[in-house]
Amino acid sequence: MCGIIGYIGERQACQVIVKGLKRLEYRGYDSAGIVTEENGALHIRKGAGKIDELTEKLGLLEMPGKRGIGHTRWATHGVPNDVNAHPQTDCSGKIALVHNGIIENYGEIKEELLKRGHVFKSDTDTEVIAHLIEEELKTVGNFEEALRKALSRLKGSFALGIIYTEEPDRLYFVRNESPLVLGIGEGENFAASDVPAFLEYTNRAVFLDDGEYAVITKDSYVVKKLSTGEVVDKPVQEIGWTLEMAEKAGYEHFMLKEIYEQPRAIRDAIHGNAEVIENVAKEIAKYDKIFFVAMGTSYHAALVGKYLLQRLAKKVPIVEEASEFRYEMEDLIDEDTLVIAITQSGETADTLAAMKLAKRKGAKVLAIVNVVGSMATRIADLTLYTHAGPEIGVAATKTYTTQLTVLTMLAIALARTLGTADEEYLRQLEENLNRIPELVEKVLKHDGALRELAEGLKEKRDFFYIGRSIGVPTALEGALKLKEISYIHAEGLSAGELKHGPLALLEEGVPVVAIAPSGKTFDKMLSNIEEAKARGAYIIALGDNESLKRVSDVLIEMPPMDELLTPIVYVVPLQILAYHLAVLRGNDPDKPRNLAKSVTVE
Repeated sequence: MCGIIGYIGERQACQVIVKGLKRLEYRGYDSAGIVTEENGALHIRKGAGKIDELTEKLGLLEMPGKRGIGHTRWATHGVPNDVNAHPQTDCSGKIALVHNGIIENYGEIKEELLKRGHVFKSDTDTEVIAHLIEEELKTVGNFEEALRKALSRLKGSFALGIIYTEEPDRLYFVRNESPLVLGIGEGENFAASDVPAFLEYTNRAVFLDDGEYAVITKDSYVVKKLSTGEVVDKPVQEIGWTLEMAEKAGYEHFMLKEIYEQPRAIRDAIHGNAEVIENVAKEIAKYDKIFFVAMGTSYHAALVGKYLLQRLAKKVPIVEEASEFRYEMEDLIDEDTLVIAITQSGETADTLAAMKLAKRKGAKVLAIVNVVGSMATRIADLTLYTHAGPEIGVAATKTYTTQLTVLTMLAIALARTLGTADEEYLRQLEENLNRIPELVEKVLKHDGALRELAEGLKEKRDFFYIGRSIGVPTALEGALKLKEISYIHAEGLSAGELKHGPLALLEEGVPVVAIAPSGKTFDKMLSNIEEAKARGAYIIALGDNESLKRVSDVLIEMPPMDELLTPIVYVVPLQILAYHLAVLRGNDPDKPRNLAKSVTVE
């Protein structure tokens, strides 16, 4: 959950690295640091805090050298402070490295190294790696061989960037269960945790797989297997994102920009899958034992997927949090199983672990992913991309609505393949899906009213989000968005559950956000809203039915649409409301406390 950026070329390395770190700060922002090299000497500046404040405080833009590595940290071992910030070094001061991941056996290795006279400065698991390489160099004259020998002893996940003073023309980068990608330039090369870090300079990328490392110079790169040193031929991929797509484009925050990008992102998701969706549907049509695995917002998308497959394809999937899947479902997975894994980054540790288990058991694995070349795409048998483009804000917005779009397309295609729904209805549903971007644009016009609403709610301590049927995942996602960025307690639940306990928590003025589109459960939903209203709740309803005016304190009028499409549209006002509440409460919605964009450790 940290960010790595490396550069070697003819530019001043620190200038490139600082820019890259700013674009990676969504991966972690409790501390940061840079190491550069000039004339055989390492220059290290690091500290606790965010990139902008550290840049001025530490003079990060004044560091000498044309090769270097930077790191932005989300702490896992050792509290966020100056000493624990990366880079970490060995005793000799000749090796410096940065690390994303967790070394599970660092304690026993550290104890062994302490007995051999190594002196440690930090509480991190990362520093162990530098000393272990140093120790191996005592018996192995070649740095690359010492690196491979040292890393073979590590258990856990790691992406590493390494600089060694005795080899002034190169940098080393390693991947094992944490993301890392090379950027291939002209007379300069890069490596980073994510593409936007170097996109200003090149759109040509090489994605490393687990158990691979790269040696880069300013004019060349080579990828090898960590276990053997054997050279691996890796394709160069051209990334379709522009730098402008990865920057704020005039919005105050990335999250707001990404909320407003949703009409475009949904269109891209539709167009990007139009030619492949039928083939994928045919590949998975035979499976009746179906599991969705995901975490966080992607888990809510999986819940929507369950309703879509039930309604349209007459399948009955099980939705399981990926973190629980491999402990609870291992004995149920076999070659007759389909596992649909949903992950924005394609690097979510729990989801990757679930996918790997499914593969070992012989299951067919379909990944729904945003990031091209990510680990999930390499594990999966089949992949559907969401085509959302880079999402910098930690709280998922456009990646969620594009996941829902792809799931809707998949359910329609599967129903058509199986003949489980009327063809005319499926055609109309497809036509209506194509109009969803226009409906989202209409809903975005509620922005001003939602900000005004947020003004009156910013001091509230508790929110409830309720829905029925396919509206329940939207309630869950709305509550999650509020928790993530405004730090207000919120619960999302099925409205039918109100009278089974939660009504006891309702009192005068407690906001209840009701997801109430027209559909098969609307009348029941109306009754549930009235139950909450009778207990003094402040009702904020989203819907298209006139009856809601009678029971609502605030009605956010939504455009009429097929109930199956409502999750894509109805979540948008909830994203906007959460955003405004966060800003009004003085929070940075792009960098919520204690959270990181991509959860790459379990």
